[in-house]
Amino acid sequence: AKAPKTVTGRLFLVDLAGSERVKSSGVIGKAFKEASNINASLSCFGDVINALQKKSKHVPYRNSKLTHLLSGALSKGSKTSLIVNVSPSELYIEET
Repeated sequence: AKAPKTVTGRLFLVDLAGSERVKSSGVIGKAFKEASNINASLSCFGDVINALQKKSKHVPYRNSKLTHLLSGALSKGSKTSLIVNVSPSELYIEET
C-alpha cells in the first residue's frame, strides 16, 4: 500500500482597503501615506504577475513587503486564487 501523500497549504488574507486614487479621494496626512504605500505595493504586485506571465528570468519579489511575503504563494508549482472586491458603479471605473 502507498503511504498517504502530505499536502501543505497556506492562506494569506491581505486587506488593501484604502487603495484608491489618492488625488481624487482628498486624503491627507497618515491616510495619504498609507494609501500611497498600498498603491506602490499593488504596482509591485502587478510587476511580479507580469514577470511570471512572461516567464522572465528575474521576478521582482523583493520590491515590496507584499510581494516578498507572497513570493512562496506565487512561485513555480503554486496554485493561487485572488479574490477582489470591486465596485460595480461606473463612478469608480478608473479605480477598479
